[in-house]
This record gives sequence, C-alpha cells and structure tokens, in this order.
Amino acid sequence: MQQVRAVVARSRNAPVEVVTVNVPDPGPGEAVVRVQACGVCHTDLHYREGGINDDFPFLLGHEAAGVVEAVGDGVGTVVPGDFVILNWRAVCGDCRACDRGEPWYCFSTFNAAQKMTLEDGTELSPALGIGAFAEKTLVHAGQCTKVDPSADPAAVGLLGCGVMAGLGAAINTGGVGRGMSVAVIGCGGVGSAAVMGSRLAGASRIIAVDIDDRKLEWARAMGATDTVNSTGSDPVEAIAALTGGFGADVVIDAVGRPETWKQAFYARDLAGTVVLVGVPTPEMRTPDIPLIDVFGRGGSLQSSWYGDCLPSRDFPMLVDLYQQGRLDLDAFVTERITLDDVEAAFERMHHGDVLRSVVVL
Repeated sequence: MQQVRAVVARSRNAPVEVVTVNVPDPGPGEAVVRVQACGVCHTDLHYREGGINDDFPFLLGHEAAGVVEAVGDGVGTVVPGDFVILNWRAVCGDCRACDRGEPWYCFSTFNAAQKMTLEDGTELSPALGIGAFAEKTLVHAGQCTKVDPSADPAAVGLLGCGVMAGLGAAINTGGVGRGMSVAVIGCGGVGSAAVMGSRLAGASRIIAVDIDDRKLEWARAMGATDTVNSTGSDPVEAIAALTGGFGADVVIDAVGRPETWKQAFYARDLAGTVVLVGVPTPEMRTPDIPLIDVFGRGGSLQSSWYGDCLPSRDFPMLVDLYQQGRLDLDAFVTERITLDDVEAAFERMHHGDVLRSVVVL
C-alpha cells in the first residue's frame, strides 16, 4: 500500500479537500498509475454536487494520463513504465455488445476490484471508476491505453473524457464526412471538440451555436465556419438560413437540455441526424414533439456514450494526429494548475472562463 495526496469530495456541495489517500498494491487485473495530468471536467463537479449519486466520499478526477508504476497478476496489456491515457470504459469482451462486434457499447465494463481509502479506512468512490486527482491511482488494467510517450500528458489526457466525447460524437456517432454540414449546440469543451472533429472529418460547413460570444470564438478557432449567438436569434432559423433553407446534415447537442435537443431536432435537414452528447439531469423529460414530425422528418436520433469510442482503437490514432500537428489538443488547455487549485477551477468552469483547467503533477 502507498499513501498519496488526492482531492476528495466528502459531502454534497461541500468544497473539495486535498487529503491523504491509501492506494492498495495492484491485485489481479489491476494497475497502479502515477498520474501526470488530469483535466477538470464538468462530471467531477456533478459528483461534488451529488448529481451522479450519493456514494460519498468521492475521489474525483478521471480525465487523465500517466505512467504505469505496477501491475497485478494476469496483466499482459501494459507493463511498468508504459505511458497511458486512462479510460472509463474498459471493455469486457464477453457481453452482448462485445459479442456482436460493437465493443464501444460494452455493457459490462471493468473497474478495479479493490477500493482506495481515506487514512481511517473509509472507502472512496472513484469518479467514473478512476479517481485521478491524485498522485497515484488504482485502476483496472483495461482502463490503461498505451500511447506515444513523447506526447504532452496535459493535452492527450483530455482524450480520457470530454475531448473524446466531442470528437466521437461527430466522427463515430454522427458519421460526419466530407462535404457535410454540421451544427453544434453548446460550445464548451465537448462542443468545441465536436467542432474540431467535424473539421477533421471534412465537413464543409460547421455552425457553432452558443449564448456566450467567448465560447463562439473558441469554436471558430477550432474550425467553425459560422457562429450563432442564440440569445439574439432563433438557432433553428439561423441554421436553416446558413444551409440553403434545409437544415444541417448532423446536429450535435452538447448541452443536454430539452430545449436544446428540440432545437437540434428541428435544425437538421430531412433524413438528418441528431446526436445527444450533453448529459441531461434525471428530472428532464423529452420535449413535446408531434410523433408525425418524428416520422415525417426521418433520419436518426442518436445518443453518444463517450463518443462511442473504443479507447484501444481511437486513443493511439488521435495521439498520432496530435503529434503530427493535425489535431490541436493544446488548444483545450486553458491553464495548468495543482491539486490545491481544483476547487477554484470548478468556480472558473462554472462561469465559463475556461475550456479546461488541467492539474499537472
């Protein structure tokens, strides 16, 4: 067992604390990773606010990269010294989705069997099974994806959640391709990544929609061809006007509210695709849309889980593109901070002042 400094949320809406945490030696199928960088994601804030569940105390942080320090029995996919990005969907290989050749939908993903604890033995719930606002963390070996060790951990670690969710919403779920038109509603970290993914896939028109001009400027820097501030205009009408009156081929809702999903539904072209990647809260309900509109407009209404990514396939490829200068992951890193700065980073994120604050260890 080792003792490390880590960020813990003890109770709903209480400020996070930096405390000493016990990290067990890795058991069968597990790995201990020395964390080098971890992004501050909205999901961590949702955990702190009790918006995920009530399994306090939480060990926060999940969007991370680091170096494998030790592995348990039976681990053959990584060895000590490997530089890895952590993922929260370690596929099982045996469930219904895996058996039918769709492992990105895996219904039985792995986490470490052992629990990290506070000094007094209280078990911690690691955010998304990772818990990486820590000097070291214990994960299932399948949550470690080996990538190019010369890459910047602060940049490529963001593929562990938000950036992958946005890129994958466009490329994997939405099927964006050459010459297509795309609209992205909500241009924070995930939405801006969807813009970047659409550009990478060859979309000819990429329309960014938000209520914050700062975020629209970020989206334009990521590759948006047009921007719409929806406080001053109807986004459905604006998207139609920018697409010859038809609507976009793919509309990505990176907000996850009934209002924005309804906008996405009506902002797409006939037979177009809606992708919901923003995460709703449990009390939200599907908007009131006539069923004849669902039938008459055709196309598909998709949800995107983690960008429908397969980490073993997507992470190395995207890191290679980053290393070649074709995928600007550095653009998402607004600031580099320490473990002691996480609570303040939540406040800046809440006010929309950053794309990503990244804890560097």
